[in-house]
Amino acid sequence: MGYLQFVNTKQGSDSVMRFSNGNTLPLTQQPFGMAAFTPQTDASSSWFYHPKHRSCEGVRLTHQPSPWIGDYGSFVLMPQKFEPKFDRGARWSGFRPEDAVLQPHYLSLTFLRSRCRFELTPTCRGGWFRIRFRDGKENYLSVLPVRDDFSGRYDPETKTLYFTVNNTNDEHAVNFRMYVVIRFQNDGISGMPIVGTDLVNTHALSISGEMAGIHLPVSGDCIEGQISTSYISFEQAERNARQDFAEQTFESILKRNAAEWEERLSRIEIETKDEDQLRTFYSCMYRAFLYPHKCYEIDEAGKPIHFAPYDGSVRPGVRYTDNGFWDTYRTVYPFFALVAKEEYREMCEAYVNDYRDCGWLPRWPAMGERGCMPSTLIDATLCDAAVKGILTGEPLEKAFEGMLKHATVNAPNDDFGRSGCEEYVQRGYVPIEAHRESVNLTLDAAYGDWCIATIARLLGRDAIAEAYEKRAKNYKNLFDPETGFMRAKHRNGSFRADFSPTGWGRDYTEGSAWQNSFAVPHDVEGLAALYGSRDAFLQKLNELFETAPDYEVVGYGGEIHEMTEMAAADFGQCAISNQPSFHLPFLYAELGEVDRSHFWTEKLCREAFSWRDDGFPGDEDNGTTALWYVFSTIGIYPLCPGKNEYVRTGKLVDAVRILGVPFDADAFHGNKILYQDIAGRQIPQK
Repeated sequence: MGYLQFVNTKQGSDSVMRFSNGNTLPLTQQPFGMAAFTPQTDASSSWFYHPKHRSCEGVRLTHQPSPWIGDYGSFVLMPQKFEPKFDRGARWSGFRPEDAVLQPHYLSLTFLRSRCRFELTPTCRGGWFRIRFRDGKENYLSVLPVRDDFSGRYDPETKTLYFTVNNTNDEHAVNFRMYVVIRFQNDGISGMPIVGTDLVNTHALSISGEMAGIHLPVSGDCIEGQISTSYISFEQAERNARQDFAEQTFESILKRNAAEWEERLSRIEIETKDEDQLRTFYSCMYRAFLYPHKCYEIDEAGKPIHFAPYDGSVRPGVRYTDNGFWDTYRTVYPFFALVAKEEYREMCEAYVNDYRDCGWLPRWPAMGERGCMPSTLIDATLCDAAVKGILTGEPLEKAFEGMLKHATVNAPNDDFGRSGCEEYVQRGYVPIEAHRESVNLTLDAAYGDWCIATIARLLGRDAIAEAYEKRAKNYKNLFDPETGFMRAKHRNGSFRADFSPTGWGRDYTEGSAWQNSFAVPHDVEGLAALYGSRDAFLQKLNELFETAPDYEVVGYGGEIHEMTEMAAADFGQCAISNQPSFHLPFLYAELGEVDRSHFWTEKLCREAFSWRDDGFPGDEDNGTTALWYVFSTIGIYPLCPGKNEYVRTGKLVDAVRILGVPFDADAFHGNKILYQDIAGRQIPQK
């Protein structure tokens, strides 16, 4: 059975700044590819595509991991007719979104104004496009920046366009630019290009300037071009082209891409009579293989090299980017541990290379380090890989070194390391006076300490393990037995006086005490003991799901979209729209109440998710929310990445196969399934 037929790449794209149904893009790219493509329908903000728009400003090469992070190294291809325009407000064309084909391996849409069909299939670091005009009269292909500088030249002898763009939101991306080579495959370009802007333009072969661009005159009614990109040089971009295209045709690359996506999607196979469930599941599976993006290239000796954004140098080794660990540690990497081990190993090596490059392990890399979310949840990603035998040897030793550094030393820049680290070490918690979101910083640090202790045991560093196992209990320092919540403390040890359990922000990250007080995945039994008993803790959990989804803006000064989405979804104080609530339904199973977890996962999957354009309850965030659905559907969940186990909740489909092997979570007794029982395929019979 083919699985591409069930994928809606637009799942989650029906979003706006104030209400997210995913905040996704319909990306046409290879799995983890360095270059992705999507229609640009309105670039007035980072929400530059919407499935209901009927205008198109071009096909965009993008690396954007989230509208909240923004894009970098992007440009637009736009076919035009008669008098080509540079500005998007003047050049946009009508198109029929219902006729567009937006698939993982193939993009096709019709520009009504220029009377042409645009097709594209991706390669790892570029793509092959083909444009068929209805007639051969006064047609142009425009190549335009999204913002900032554009510098390009057209070589008529080799029929090749060379240009660079330097757009990035990242202050840590030193001397960043993307080098692009477009080699045309026929005699489709003839005559002198038009270069410049709408205000000042001329006929010439080269141009350089802010928001400048180039219109290439097209002869005939068809033009094809091979796009190749590099973060290093034009020479490397041409080398990438030789690797990516290798004397193939558009059709052969398209066929190869379809086969690769089918193989990825088939790594988990489900059987169900519900076609909507099939569509939702495989649309989510598609999202699992988009991020992180490869950010390395292969040199003339066949060795991986990468642009190091922290100083602008070129260094040996692999690199990956466009990934926020605060989100992705929860579901993405435990998923890779099951079905993408080699990629996971390479990703971990890449993150260790970032440590080598700049002295700090990454937190939220999008070209350079963005640091947009708190703490160092890469600890969990590296620990999970270590306990599952994926990260070993010298890279593990180097990762451990980096983890110890950010657990003991304040970084000179708040984009790196653990915020409030040194006061946490001194007091056992991050005080209010040291940093905002101090409750989350404390709880995440305690979890990170447990991850360090776990790796220390693996490496035989028992003294370090004992010290960090003790630090991993620091979450207890913020527990208030009177209210049953984790609360912020002053340096003098007193709780903040003006406390409300529905107050968002200030001491908490994207939530209130309700969503964030249960973030102790490494010691749920210890957390339950703070309530006096297992039953008392379960009662508090019941209360969370039964409490109205009320919220107070408190630390934000205004409503943020996550508040709106929690109230709209209406699952009590379980804001399944956002990552801090992801583990809440599974806490029941962790304490033996498997049926209760199954009730909530089934309800949430059925009511909060779909394959449609508005198919997510909140931000999708680089595969995290999609994989929450995937795990819930097959009946397991990685409650504590870094532990060699998954909690069991029971499958929501008729049958499941992982890498072709039957898997049935319901066949296991108890509430836990060991990683080896899944990865090793030691599946018990009922």
